[in-house]
Amino acid sequence: MQLELVDIGVNLGDSAFDKDRDDVVERALEAGVSTMILTGTTLEESIACLKLTEQYKDYCYTTAGIHPHYAKDATDQHFNELKSLYAEDKVVAVGEAGLDFNRDFSPRPIQEQVFEKQIELAIETGLPLFCHERDASKRFADIVKAYRDDIADLVVHCFTADKESLYRYLDLDLHIGITGWVCDERRGFHLHPLLRDIPANRLMVETDCPYLLPRTLKPKPKSRRNEPAYLGEVISMIASQLDKSVEQVAEETTRTAKAFFRI
Repeated sequence: MQLELVDIGVNLGDSAFDKDRDDVVERALEAGVSTMILTGTTLEESIACLKLTEQYKDYCYTTAGIHPHYAKDATDQHFNELKSLYAEDKVVAVGEAGLDFNRDFSPRPIQEQVFEKQIELAIETGLPLFCHERDASKRFADIVKAYRDDIADLVVHCFTADKESLYRYLDLDLHIGITGWVCDERRGFHLHPLLRDIPANRLMVETDCPYLLPRTLKPKPKSRRNEPAYLGEVISMIASQLDKSVEQVAEETTRTAKAFFRI
């Protein structure tokens, strides 16, 4: 039976896909990944991703926002232009927004300001938030909590943190995105027992490609590049940990994603 999957984190605009983007999309469709949510991390990338959704209009949607790495470069003009993007039907979330206190490519106070500005835009437009968080769980949750009653929905994408962070997010009724990190025996298996604590209507899956190639994938591509066609590896690992069928996890995560992004 062909699965119907939604990959909520696809960096399709990345230069890693420049030579064979059409083939990547075709392989995704053949693998049952019928919907891909592209990720906008800057204004320029958000505009580029919107153009890609026009090229692959039957399969792709996009987010639009400013990643915390680039918060230091954000201007009022950027926010004004992002706001115009949110009127586009193919733009289904604000982000990738959030906090990154691991690499600190932007000063933390500026990250927080830019995050709050994007939360305000999400509230104004009624769009959900697609968020990044690394080594900043408590501060992230404190900021979100102040706005939570007015936020339509929020997903912490590529969740890799601990039980305390997970519960912090679930207490705020947030969604959780799981990637191929869950397939990594070196650093991701701590997520396995946590999967049981995530309600089915809060769990979504993603590749975050071209990054995070699942280590369980056999055979691995020579390029070591991840792509949406490999999303099934994430589904399979989750299914094995939840004692559910692959088909059930596929159906649940797809239903949750479609409801979250309203597609």
